[in-house]
Amino acid sequence: MSDFFEDRISDRLGGRNFGKSTEIYKFELIKRAKAAARKEHPGIELIDMGVGEPDWPADPLVVKALAEEAGKPENRWYADNGIPEFQQAAAIYLEKVYGLKDINPSEHIVHGIGSKPVLAMLPLCFINPGDYLLTTVPGYPVTATYTKYLGGEVFNLPLLESNSFFPDFSIIPPNVLKKARLLYINYPNNPTGAVATPEFFDSVVEFAYRNGIVVVHDAPYSALTFDGNKPLSFLSAKGAMDVGVEVHSLSKAFNMTGWRIGFLCGNSHAVKAYATVKDNTDSGQFRAIQKAAIAALNNTEITSRTVEKYSRRFDLLVKALKDLGFDAKKPGGSFYCYVKAPSGTKDGRSFGSATEFSEYLIKEALISTVPWDDAGKYLRFSVTFEAGDEAAEKKVIDEMKKRMERLRLTF
Repeated sequence: MSDFFEDRISDRLGGRNFGKSTEIYKFELIKRAKAAARKEHPGIELIDMGVGEPDWPADPLVVKALAEEAGKPENRWYADNGIPEFQQAAAIYLEKVYGLKDINPSEHIVHGIGSKPVLAMLPLCFINPGDYLLTTVPGYPVTATYTKYLGGEVFNLPLLESNSFFPDFSIIPPNVLKKARLLYINYPNNPTGAVATPEFFDSVVEFAYRNGIVVVHDAPYSALTFDGNKPLSFLSAKGAMDVGVEVHSLSKAFNMTGWRIGFLCGNSHAVKAYATVKDNTDSGQFRAIQKAAIAALNNTEITSRTVEKYSRRFDLLVKALKDLGFDAKKPGGSFYCYVKAPSGTKDGRSFGSATEFSEYLIKEALISTVPWDDAGKYLRFSVTFEAGDEAAEKKVIDEMKKRMERLRLTF
């Protein structure tokens, strides 16, 4: 039977070569390295600084709302493209947190079963074979993956520290720019932690207008900002509603990763196109989860408490990394600290890539990070590590520093 399917798997998945690749993806490498380190050192606790999701569960008031709504008969029906109450709550939230006015809930907002499916569906709305997606690297690959599925092409815009981790549109070749239909950006950025400025968003709008490109701003971390950086929406830029959309998620700001709820907001034609694809893809998120999400959106103090925790942890982490020799800076947003990887150790070991160092760090110190080699050799440290209280947070960072000091790193 396997021979039967070898000739029938689509070319976009590799055709006859599907399942035969020997390439091991980054997160699978990390998973295997962590398992091996735990097996070799069963008495030492692994410090996981690579987790990309909140360590807190959803707030009790959100859980209570779900419990109350889950058994109501009226919530058992298909939700299709969402319930009006959720769209209205999202519009109120956008005005309260980001100052966005004139948002029509029924025309400018549609919910999604988390932001990942939204990003996956958007290329279906805009990409034809041969069209280009402009996407930033390092970054989240889903939009690029679906562009390739559709016969489109991907042009990577590296996020360099020398350019404040903003893309440089001037490097795009004219033949690529002519065929570009979609631009993906993400701020606060994963993994760099960089935050956008109004000036940058203005430049994106101007670039999109000039070249006829639809902008997709992926904004799951947009409410997680620190030290004077205020939450900033791409849609607040003049003209942004004419050229783009913004994807919001409750996963990060409201600690609801597994609940799978988010929404798309922006240009009414783009939102309608997404809603059409979505209507032919899923039947909507469970109404009770949408109503619990409304409770979250109505209680932004949940995010405030989360931001306070992450900011406190960043202060501890950045100081420890600086003491170890890293050129670490507290990010303006997200829950990631992005630093250049060490070049080696004082005993003569050298690291040819961030991936190489990350594997060494797991093996020798039982500390897990996420390496990025897309635009330089960098590591991503996350402040979503497990710790019950402030004393436990300090204990985790102190232990991490102690273990890394023994490695005698060079930079």
